Amino acid sequence: MDDDKREKIHEIALTELHPFKNHPFHVEQDDELRELAKSIADHGVVTPGIVRPKPEGGYELISGHRRKAASELADMATMPVVIRDLDDDAATIIMVDSNQQRENLLPSEKAFAYKMKLEAMKHQGKRTDLTCAQLGHKPEGKKSIQSLADGSEDSRVQIQRYIRLTNLIPDLLRLVDEKSIAMSPAVELSYLPKKKQEILLDFCRMQQCTPSLSQAVRLKALQQTGKLTELELIKIMSEQKANQRDKLTFRADKFAAYFPKGYTAEQMEQSILRMLAERQRKLQKSRDDAR
Repeated sequence: MDDDKREKIHEIALTELHPFKNHPFHVEQDDELRELAKSIADHGVVTPGIVRPKPEGGYELISGHRRKAASELADMATMPVVIRDLDDDAATIIMVDSNQQRENLLPSEKAFAYKMKLEAMKHQGKRTDLTCAQLGHKPEGKKSIQSLADGSEDSRVQIQRYIRLTNLIPDLLRLVDEKSIAMSPAVELSYLPKKKQEILLDFCRMQQCTPSLSQAVRLKALQQTGKLTELELIKIMSEQKANQRDKLTFRADKFAAYFPKGYTAEQMEQSILRMLAERQRKLQKSRDDAR
């Protein structure tokens, strides 16, 4: 009886396995994938993927995109999978859940994954052909966003912030992934219409700068009051930020020989500033005496 209930594992040709529609997770050709490929070449795919039949033939991958890519690198012809009949909502939830366990997910990956799963959960919650027991993840009276947060490492508010990022144009979102733009200003910028985001991006590229949180907050506020013109946007972005001013730093070990033993870096800095101030005072006195 138990054997009959177990899902059967099928060896399916890689050419018959197609990516999930709008799959939000990237499959990078990195060292980790190459290591996985080596492991698959030596031992095969240990954990089968999950697929569902496509109406036009072949199968849609729900879980196992990296395993398929690694199998291709290992010159394998097939991959073990479990075949399930799943509707779009159930497939989306399984796809997101199976990938969110990965480490070092990019903000863009989390953003679109959370959005896709939340939409699927909301849709399931409206269906009348499913019982609460079948839904499982949606307790009675609880909003989908809170149910999503309960099963995630991120809070409800943080999930909402991630989902806001899906309103950014791709090139701005890429800067968030690259950590050129921090999460907080990125969320504020997501409230700007696409055209103004493009103007902002062009300016940032020309000036080799990125918006600070303060600038992003003001841009959003002006947009919400209908006062954000292209001129105002450029005016705000042209302001010099504190972190863009020239900085001069010294390594403490280079100056340690000139100070008493045990001097801290802060004590060295204060002493240097006092000496420079005294030198400046003497230079000014000499100029005054020469007049």
